[in-house]
Amino acid sequence: MSTLETEIDELWDRKQNDDVSVETVGEDEKATLDAFLDALEDGEIRAAEKRGDSWEANEWVKQGILLNFGLRETVPREYGGVTYNDVLPLADSSEYGDRGSRNTPDGTVVRKGAHIGSDCILMSPAFVNIGAHVGDGTLVDSCDTVGSCAQIGANVKLGANTLIGGVLEPVEDAPVIVEDNVSLGAGCRVTSGFVVGENSVVGENTLLTPRIPVYDLVEDEVLYGELPADRRAFTRFVESSVSEHALFDGGAYKPAVVATDLETETLEATEREDALRE
Repeated sequence: MSTLETEIDELWDRKQNDDVSVETVGEDEKATLDAFLDALEDGEIRAAEKRGDSWEANEWVKQGILLNFGLRETVPREYGGVTYNDVLPLADSSEYGDRGSRNTPDGTVVRKGAHIGSDCILMSPAFVNIGAHVGDGTLVDSCDTVGSCAQIGANVKLGANTLIGGVLEPVEDAPVIVEDNVSLGAGCRVTSGFVVGENSVVGENTLLTPRIPVYDLVEDEVLYGELPADRRAFTRFVESSVSEHALFDGGAYKPAVVATDLETETLEATEREDALRE
């Protein structure tokens, strides 16, 4: 166990036992909290890691994030000429350019404790929360939100207006995972610890959450909470169990996700138009 992990574990126990609070926290405890945020930003520690074939939360890291909320005062801060109130400052982005990353002005916000890799592009306005890990070569497009502890892989494309949900509590729950080389179309939403497998392509406005089934046509199975690797996914609507209800004239339907092989051919725009006319 690292020294930082030990210090966070001890501080967590003290906080749970009411031995330390925002009113009594000392300089040593603040130094631990600062070192923890620096380690998150540098990518030295992560809220979740892949062990074997599954992603597991690092509980002590999520506890450290909660401690930074619970043991810091809310104070006025300045950003873009506007005063805001928070327990944390924004991340220092002055070194992004040194590693080939860029964040455009007018609303791109990265909170302290978020990791931004090399050769990343963050388009305005986008928001990346504490504990999030954005891998090398990833695009976070306009109006995107990357929630707390979300793990975004390398060479990922998050289309405009995409929501990646945060999972901070309970600390034992793994956050949203988007693995390497994934492309999410504009308007996608990924929530509640859903795992998007590597090399997948997801159509625009697709909702990926453990409560919506994924019909994997490659393996002929129904999955919850994950999209396997190397899939092309899109939303379709399937008949609901209440479709016979008198209030639903013509039937009721619920959303589902259909996953096919990446090699499956898709219709070009002109072909779709012809198919619709027929």
